Formats: sequence, structure tokens, C-alpha cells
Amino acid sequence: MARGERAFMANEQDRMERIVALAKRRGFIFPGSEIYGGLNGFWDYGPLGVELKRNIKDAWWHDCVTTRDDVVGLDAAIIMNPKVWEASGHLAGFTDPRVDCKECKARFRADSLGRVVLLPEGTLPEEVASFAEYPSFLAHPGTPVYSMQPQVRRVLDSKRAKVIDDQDSGPPIVRDGDQTYVIHAIASHVLSSDVCPYCGGELTEPRQFNLMLPTSIGAMEDSSSRAYLRPETAQGIFVNYKNVLDTSRLKMPFGIAQIGKAFRNEINPRNYTFRSREFEQMEIEFFCHPSEADKWYATWRQARFDWYVGLGLKSDRLRLRDHEKDELAHYAKACADIEYAFPFGTAELEGVANRTDFDLKQHQEFSGRDMTYFDDETKERFLPFVIEPSGGVDRALLAFLCEAYDEDEAPDEKGNPQKRTVLRFHPRLAPIKVAVFPLVKKDGMPEKARAIYEECRRHLAAFYDEKGAVGRRYRRQDEAGTPFCVTVDGRTFEDGTVTIRDRDTMKQERIPAEGVLGYVRDHLHI
Repeated sequence: MARGERAFMANEQDRMERIVALAKRRGFIFPGSEIYGGLNGFWDYGPLGVELKRNIKDAWWHDCVTTRDDVVGLDAAIIMNPKVWEASGHLAGFTDPRVDCKECKARFRADSLGRVVLLPEGTLPEEVASFAEYPSFLAHPGTPVYSMQPQVRRVLDSKRAKVIDDQDSGPPIVRDGDQTYVIHAIASHVLSSDVCPYCGGELTEPRQFNLMLPTSIGAMEDSSSRAYLRPETAQGIFVNYKNVLDTSRLKMPFGIAQIGKAFRNEINPRNYTFRSREFEQMEIEFFCHPSEADKWYATWRQARFDWYVGLGLKSDRLRLRDHEKDELAHYAKACADIEYAFPFGTAELEGVANRTDFDLKQHQEFSGRDMTYFDDETKERFLPFVIEPSGGVDRALLAFLCEAYDEDEAPDEKGNPQKRTVLRFHPRLAPIKVAVFPLVKKDGMPEKARAIYEECRRHLAAFYDEKGAVGRRYRRQDEAGTPFCVTVDGRTFEDGTVTIRDRDTMKQERIPAEGVLGYVRDHLHI
């Protein structure tokens, strides 16, 4: 691997660590149950995080439901009749391969581990030449996984092999005893792991592990009381499809939207909040005539990608990737992933799929209820096809957080350049829209600033702060992603103006004190 690629990966890892630290320091995201040591795969959202999350959901609901006349909402129960999951295939097929270390007892998804292969220097078998370029534990898309990865380093340590030459091109060379080797990390979907990435111990054979979280209903804890926390929100829409159709008098095509919690018993939650055991989904099931499914799939595919761009994911880190035929789920005719290049690797934010009539056909068979749609105009009866845009709230939040994170320089109170951390959120997503400060806590400034704040907070998210130097207050709001800061000073009582500071440009201007709310609304287009 070239030295530049190694530096890029190290910078990305360091960037992720800074984002995580900022998220906790400013009250965006906390580890779940932290005072008791936490619980892997569960996260809590603090004061700023819950506002950011709510803004994402509100923007999605406004754009996908409120402003459309062909989509309605639903809020289905988290716990459903277990037969729902039998019909959907989750009871039988919602599994991941699991392996356990016989030495340290650590547990992993078998398909998330890569095999580290030590080959005599100068040899490159055909199978390695074919697969070595595929990433395994993704640090950067398209980058081979070599010895700088922590997992690979642990394996090398277990083999007592030491890196003796990190080359500018090609894989690193290591020495194990008297033998010199070249390292190749083989992609996880090609070869399964042969050793534990933590201790180098022997792993068990892969065993299938159901991802649904079971629970019990009623007084008796036996098979008759077994139920599950839903692993997805989609099935709640499918089983209510007829109820919505009969009560809302909708006509085909139409969609049913839902935002809600889902739970998956992930074997190895990882990458911060990206892969968690408790998460929230934003999902639409759009029902249409089979002959129009391809058209609606193309429409939703582009519309959902454009939504992320419109809310600030404008860098080349965002991409739309169509699935190859061998990637498609058994029920899908087509699928595309909206992906984002996080600092830990490129991963899916949202999937848009043509699910055909699979789900309605399954529930019709298992429930005995007629799921067909009758068109009064054409006198045709048919099972609708379904286009499904399904995105993660938590994943979207993490992407917006990573995209917004920036570092630059700003002058301090004395005019000296100082490093600044800023979150450049899109105005619709910013947890706080405007912060109001008195320059000092005297001479009537707090009272005037408080009056401006009270007026603003009746209409938008506002914040009042009178503690510390005004420069430090600016920095705190930059880290919160607040677009505007308003300062009441001595001149306010002379000419009735205040200073308003722009987060991104740091430029300041004087505006009338009574015009603060209107100024913020006009400039944020809210």
C-alpha cells in the first residue's frame, strides 16, 4: 500500500475519534447505561442529539408524507403476532453466521472477518491476485487491508510475525522467524477467518444465529408466550395495508410511511452508532400496479438520493449504487443502496428496492385474507407490487454529523488565530437555530438579550448563554452547529442594533434588535 493511502486511513480514523469525542462533549450521543459500564449496541441521544434526530425525522416526514397527496402515515406496534414473522420469513431465514473463539470466548459474525495469509516473498497465487484488492474490515473503500489494520496486527502478533518493510507499493513484508513473507488480507466473502482477531485463538465452525430479539407476553414464559421485538418496521405496514386502504379511500398508486424503532440482536455491533441493536427506521411501502413498478422504482431511487443531497450531503462521499443480480434478495427485482463514505468505510444509509408482490402474497397465504386491490376504473383485480425506500434515522444522523464536522482557524478575543471546530449543519437540521448573548452581565444587557431570546424561542429552537467570554460562547455554539449568534452590547442601547454572527463565514453585521427573528427566518428559509 502506498504511503499516501496509509496516511489517509490514519487521518480518517483520527477524524472519527474526534467526531465521537465531540458528540459526547456537546451532548449529541452518549453510550447507553454508561454509569454501569454501558451495554454494547445501545446508545442514548443527549439534548443536542435528540433535537438533531427529531429534525431529521421531521424533514423526512414533511418531504415524504405531509407535502404529498399519495402517501399517508402509520404507527404500528413494535410487538406483533409471531405469525407475522413466520409469513415474512424472519423466523426461518433472518440469520447471520456466528463463530466463537475457543480461547478468549469472543464472538464474531463469520462474514465480517478476513483471513490474513502469509505467503513466501515473491509468490502471488492466482486466488490472491483475484481477491486481494477487495476490502474486508473496511477502513477506506477500495483499499486492500494490510498490516496497519488493528485486526491484522493482532493476528500478526499471534503469529509472532513482525513488519520489516512497509513498501510504497504492494503489500508489506513481514518476517516470522527465519522466513520472510508477504501479507495479503483476503476478503471476508471469499474466505472465512481462520483465527481470532483478538487473541489468535482457534475459532469454532460457523453456526447460524437468529437476529430477532425474543420476549414473552403474559404470565407464563413458555413457547405459547413467545413474541419478538420487530426487526424492521415494514411488516407493520404490510399487515395494515388493507386497513389503510379501506379507511383512507386511497387509490393506486399510494404509499404508507412509518418512522419507528426496530431491534436486531447483532452478533458484533460496531462502527459507533452505525450498527446497533436498537435503532430507528424511516420507511415507505409504495404500492403500485405491477406494470408501473419499474417507473416508480426509478422515481423513488432518484428522489431519495436527492433528499440527502438537499440536506447537506453534497460531497463525493455520497453515492448511489445499484445491486448486482447476485446481491439481490430473493424477493427483489431491483435494489439500489444510497451509500456514504464514513471515516470507517463506505456503508449503506438507505436502500430502495422493488420488492414485487412477495410480502402481500406471503401474508395473503398465511393469514387467509384477501390482499388484492380492485381498480374501479379498469375492473382489474391484482396484487400490487411494492417499492420500498428504507432508511436508518441513526445512520442518517451519523452521516450528517460526519459531513458537517469541520476544523478551521478563527481569531480569538485578542485577534490571534485559534483552531476552531464547527458543525456545518444544513439549517433544517441544526439543533439550535440562533443563540443570544449579552456581552456582559450588567448594564441591562442580560434583560435585553433575554427578551430577544424569548421572542425567538416561541418560533424556533433558540439558546441563551451569558457565561464566559463571548469568544468562548461562539466556540461552544460552533461545536453545536448553531447557524447564528446574536450579541447585545453597549451600542444596542444607543442605536437599537445588535451584532449577528454567521457560523460558516464568521462575519458579523449590525441589525435592528427587533428584527432578529425575521433575519434568522429569512436567511435560514424557515
